Amino acid sequence: MLPVDDLGEPVALDQPQRVVSLVPSITEAVAVSVPSSLVGATDYCTHPSSLDVVRVGGSKYPDVDRVMALRPDLVIANSEENRAEDVDRLRANGIQVWVTAAPATVPMALKSLRRFFATAWDLEPGWLVRAENLWRSSKPVRLTALIPVWRRPWVVVGRDTFATDVLRRLGIENVYASHEERYPRPSLDEMNSLRPDLVILPDEPYVFTHDDGPESFPGLPYVLVNGRHLTWYGPSLVEARESLERALDYGQG
Repeated sequence: MLPVDDLGEPVALDQPQRVVSLVPSITEAVAVSVPSSLVGATDYCTHPSSLDVVRVGGSKYPDVDRVMALRPDLVIANSEENRAEDVDRLRANGIQVWVTAAPATVPMALKSLRRFFATAWDLEPGWLVRAENLWRSSKPVRLTALIPVWRRPWVVVGRDTFATDVLRRLGIENVYASHEERYPRPSLDEMNSLRPDLVILPDEPYVFTHDDGPESFPGLPYVLVNGRHLTWYGPSLVEARESLERALDYGQG
């Protein structure tokens, strides 16, 4: 019986040697763990910084023809980042595609990655073990926060998201954690009326800066954080906890 991906679809995996990743955080995980296997990645796969593979366009709109031209024996996609029609086209052309689910928590993300590497390469990456140990504990909630990830229109982090769980483990409660949507689009007036203790502004997908973002939340303390540390799951989780704690402690000060 074939193994199944996070969505329950069977995928033939046998030590894949030509992998194309359409998920930036998993691109980094594969590049660090099985570097010789990665032959293609998206334009948004920025880590490791030394990554030198064929680029196949964006995550939402990859050049499927370019992906197929690389003759991959495995393509890695994500149910939230990638389009089902692209996955279907790849599979219709005989290409194996492993689709990961959008993780709602840090343990879910690490469990998915552990199963993937064990299934594909019979591998337990050292960074994975370290990340599991680092993120096992949670701090008591000490602050509430608003986490915008885009503006024009404003988009914030909502329920059942990886970033919400990351912050909760650091003692920060997302004011939109119980919203019915995972990425709500509230008005600026609504966001300001919630009066969170802190506004957390990442540098991706929107690049918030001291001059672009904080002015929209007058009177509210804010902190700029590394967006990769907030939303990527993979080797970055090893450094993310200390990086975010340091930034958040500074923001409180």
